[in-house]
Amino acid sequence: MMRSILVGILILMAAGVGFLTFEWYRQTNSGEAYGAPFSLIDENGEQITQAAFRGHPSVVFFGFTHCPEVCPTTLFEMNGWLETIGDEGKNLKAYFVSIDPARDTPETMKLYVSNLSNRIKGITGDPDKVYAMAKSFGIYWKKVDTDDGDYTMDHTATVLLLDSSGAFAGTIAYEENRDTAIAKLKRLAAKG
Repeated sequence: MMRSILVGILILMAAGVGFLTFEWYRQTNSGEAYGAPFSLIDENGEQITQAAFRGHPSVVFFGFTHCPEVCPTTLFEMNGWLETIGDEGKNLKAYFVSIDPARDTPETMKLYVSNLSNRIKGITGDPDKVYAMAKSFGIYWKKVDTDDGDYTMDHTATVLLLDSSGAFAGTIAYEENRDTAIAKLKRLAAKG
């Protein structure tokens, strides 16, 4: 009797996990734009919306300019990947979205990003709007006070890949193998 109950519970759990996995896959591969609509400011002080992620594949990274290691490393690697694939990836657009908009003004973003790449566009804006966008893209962030009275930001260190409709198309993990990252970008660019 106890064994039958246990088997029944395991079957229900397996069905539940299967259903949740199917729902997650369906939502992330639905062809619908990823994240909620947004209206922010690019590094040139111009309005930028979710329309910027349409009509071409996009590479999107959330971070901040005062980041000591992860952000400059990731942006440097992104630039290297884009240079490596060359004309094969000319349709790819790359974006760096600040999760520290209080310090990351458009001017700060432009200076920071231009020192690392001419292919990556900086995005910032009103903190509430930035955080709403980050949340809709599934990005974790948290302000962390430091001992010297300043602060840093913990955040997701994953690069998001969006197809030309703005739909989720994959990720590149922090410090992922260079060849694997480049292969992912080539596949994304080929889908156009």
